[in-house]
Amino acid sequence: MKYYAVFDTNVLVSSLLTKNRDSATVKVVDAVSDGVIAPLYNREILEEYEQVLHRAKFPFSENSIRNVINIIIQFGFEITSVFSYPEEKDMPDKGDIVFYRVVMEKRDDDAYLITGNSRHFPDRPFIVTPAEMVKIIKNNSDARDF
Repeated sequence: MKYYAVFDTNVLVSSLLTKNRDSATVKVVDAVSDGVIAPLYNREILEEYEQVLHRAKFPFSENSIRNVINIIIQFGFEITSVFSYPEEKDMPDKGDIVFYRVVMEKRDDDAYLITGNSRHFPDRPFIVTPAEMVKIIKNNSDARDF
């Protein structure tokens, strides 16, 4: 089974920072190249990935940054038009609105938004942490070693 998901930038940051290759953030990012998760993105999201991953406070090599962004593009789907939703007015970080808008464009396909900051988004069952996404995949597939 393939899952559509928008990756909040903090998930990519965490996956690159961790030394634990069994962490949920690494597992969900690795699930992209394994064909389990198809990432959803738009140009604004890619620009945020670029900006945040290049911050001086992070020790990421240019090669690591290019790899993760290229995987998102190669295995993902670009969403070119997005609409506003009423619940956006209650979101504390207006920079997160684009992630919400993109996931909403694929909700008919049961898309998820994977984030380490669930409190920044409306309380919806499709907004999940990396650990919750790993559990969803394990419970609904033959990916026993996931």
